[in-house]
Amino acid sequence: MGKHLLDEHREKIWILLESGGGTVEELEKKMGEKYNTESLEQLVTGGDIRVDEKTHEINFTPKGLEAGRLLIRSHRIAERLISDVLGGEFEIGACEFEHLTNKDLVDSLCTLLGHPRECPHGHPIPLGECCRISADTVKSSILPLSSLEIGQCAEIAYVQCKDKREIHLLEGLQLKPGTTVKLHQRFPTYVIEVEGTQIAVDDEVVKNIKIWVSSTRSSCGEAAGDQAEDQAQRGHRRPRGFRFRGRRRIP
Repeated sequence: MGKHLLDEHREKIWILLESGGGTVEELEKKMGEKYNTESLEQLVTGGDIRVDEKTHEINFTPKGLEAGRLLIRSHRIAERLISDVLGGEFEIGACEFEHLTNKDLVDSLCTLLGHPRECPHGHPIPLGECCRISADTVKSSILPLSSLEIGQCAEIAYVQCKDKREIHLLEGLQLKPGTTVKLHQRFPTYVIEVEGTQIAVDDEVVKNIKIWVSSTRSSCGEAAGDQAEDQAQRGHRRPRGFRFRGRRRIP
């Protein structure tokens, strides 16, 4: 039986249990044509799951729980990477990535992303050892923009967005990976500067804009100059109507 098909069953069982369900009938309904009785039996005989003979309820064994955790963790971290950093459609790529589970690789990506807690769909990402270590002893290389002091500048590492509308809105304002931003004000609302334009943003938006700690500095001049030169060399052009006067508020 193919590993991919077994992983599909593990993933769907995890999602069912996560939502409070978990019977054979629910699994079959959720998987549709992909459901395979032999795959389910193999997970039972392999010691990954238990199926109650009377209620048909499915539960992971300790062995299966660990395998499912790594599978789901890989998938959801891949979604964060593709959505937030690469800016692409994440579902297909994440499905491929989940089958190449390598704990060290997944932990490295998790650390790079600043140990995210949710995937783009809002589902929880199972914690890894790197998350636990980071919480106690390791200072993340990525912090929210809200951690900047007034007048400080930093380079955006990635942006967490609730939906595509928000992604397009922030990208239209050049709030995307690689852009240098400066914090001007915290109260009564956050005001940040990007490419010479000051923008008023809500607290939640600022928290979801992640910056590289190593890029934090008190002056943006040199970074802005380098960025402008780089954009000119690549023939970068802003969309017509992008620049606006004064401050603009993002809802």
